[in-house]
Amino acid sequence: MPAAAIEKDASTMMAKAVEFLKLEFRGVRTGRAHPGLIEHIKIDVTTYGSTMELRELATISVPDPSTLLIKPFDPGTLKDIEKSLQKADLGIAPQSDGKAIRLPIPPLSGERRQQLVQQLKKMTEAQKTAVRNARRDANKAADAAEKAKSLSEDESEDAKNRVQKLTKKHEDEIDSILKAKIKEIEEV
Repeated sequence: MPAAAIEKDASTMMAKAVEFLKLEFRGVRTGRAHPGLIEHIKIDVTTYGSTMELRELATISVPDPSTLLIKPFDPGTLKDIEKSLQKADLGIAPQSDGKAIRLPIPPLSGERRQQLVQQLKKMTEAQKTAVRNARRDANKAADAAEKAKSLSEDESEDAKNRVQKLTKKHEDEIDSILKAKIKEIEEV
């Protein structure tokens, strides 16, 4: 395997880890209403006989900074959506008026903010591990290519050094995403 292909594979895997972290962080509550908090919640729709994501069943809007408004496309799914939101254990009681559901987002307590920060750090560490695993796999591929004589020893070392630089770049990006999210959570 050429050195460029090894680097490209490693870069792709590392970028996927960063993107996954960004998606996971969208679901973490920050005290401000954001559709990303609930759009991926799975809803058991009895009338359709299937399970769907909330965003496939309703529009999610933010009428004010502390409220989410959910308007189902089909009024018959309102009860299913309400039940699933209660089961989702969001810590928010859905309020239905028969046509739409309001989710008032309460402000975060200091203790809850600290819990969220710890949760974010765990998520971050998991993705840093994924980045490091991509580095390990790339280094193994470089060693195997060197052993198979398709790369010289110098080319293998250069590839490993470039993969290490990629690792550092992606870990720094993950750290900056974490800092930004922590700042967002700690805003009162």
